[in-house]
Amino acid sequence: MNQEQQRPHPNPLPQAGGGATSVDWAAIRDDFPVLRRQVHGKPLVYLDSANTGQKPAVVIDTVDDFFRNHNANVSRAVHALGSEATEAYEGARGKLAKFLNVRADELVLCSGTTFAINLVAYSWALPRLQPGDAIVLTRMEHHANIVPWQLVAERTGATIKVADIDEHGDLDLAQLYSLLTPEVKLLGVAHVSNVLGTVNPVREICREARKRGIVTVVDGSQAAPHRPLDVAAIGCDFYAITGHKMAGPTGTGVLWARREHLDSMPPFLGGGEMIKQVRFDGTVFNDAPHKFEAGTPNIAGFIGLGTAVDYLSVIGMANIEAREQGLLAYATKRLDQVEGVRIFGRAREKAAVISFLVEGAHAHDLATLLDLEGVAVRSGHHCAHPLMQHFGVPATCRASFAFYNTFEEIDAFIAALHKVRKLLL
Repeated sequence: MNQEQQRPHPNPLPQAGGGATSVDWAAIRDDFPVLRRQVHGKPLVYLDSANTGQKPAVVIDTVDDFFRNHNANVSRAVHALGSEATEAYEGARGKLAKFLNVRADELVLCSGTTFAINLVAYSWALPRLQPGDAIVLTRMEHHANIVPWQLVAERTGATIKVADIDEHGDLDLAQLYSLLTPEVKLLGVAHVSNVLGTVNPVREICREARKRGIVTVVDGSQAAPHRPLDVAAIGCDFYAITGHKMAGPTGTGVLWARREHLDSMPPFLGGGEMIKQVRFDGTVFNDAPHKFEAGTPNIAGFIGLGTAVDYLSVIGMANIEAREQGLLAYATKRLDQVEGVRIFGRAREKAAVISFLVEGAHAHDLATLLDLEGVAVRSGHHCAHPLMQHFGVPATCRASFAFYNTFEEIDAFIAALHKVRKLLL
């Protein structure tokens, strides 16, 4: 969609400067319609952004505008709507490439990190791994970076080795590097833990893996919404992100891969758009990344994600990270003052995620009663069963913060926690 083809948004992109002090965070918060609602008669305090991020009005308007004024399929029609849709869709790919500091033709647009990692598992790993090979994962991985490798290992005869964490929730790097023996062909690691908030030194880890000829897959779901990214500088082989965690629509995400991998990998799904020519005696596939994008994509979602990337970029990811670090420090200090609270993970470098329990109370009971006070936190295993087993608990509560949260909301959360604690104990 060209500029002249778009309706002006009633909620334009934010106006922010270079430093954190120049950002009007109250004005930014007003961009998010859902944050104005009440829950159970109380003002909503949304502390579940690690689960999914809220959407600014400009993203919502972009999706609405596409369906109202430009709806057509991409790369299949020469009429005006088809051209507009294709231009906006491919424009989103370009925005994502700039956001990650990579080339647009190295980005596969997909439904999210789960799909992205499965693509690597079935298109890169399955044809290559064999009995005697090994995959290294870390204790803190999300199930999306565990289960696909288990399925591949079962089919290839490869084995899985696990790098552990220390008492603070940091990766034991010495132990991790000791596992990177000659039979290891792939290392899967989270950039940021969705449970502990631990920020892993992925640049160093990928450098050590590359010295040993080991391919690296980095789960960037919890990094992309909260910190500046330079995927090229990380030095990994594959990097995956999820759009709905970074102010974009659901069903969107990206797999970045080194060009040599994209060129050598066979298609994961077959169908329309991923071909150049089809005959019954054989098919010529499209060039990467399009050979991995079979069928009609989530066009409106990716155009919305492009707007979300614009939105985050205007605020500035360094500003967002600084804001969230301030919220994290304040929330941690306040939680430490609540009797009986146990915080899981106090890593050297953390994102704005706090997993916790109150002594004598179940995580689900805590979350249910906090919800009655208008406070939304996540309870459960957070798709990280092995990590829960490591800590010897079935579940935790998780408060995860974003730049649109406020210090007053943290005070409301702590007040609600005191009230709930009295009810449960």
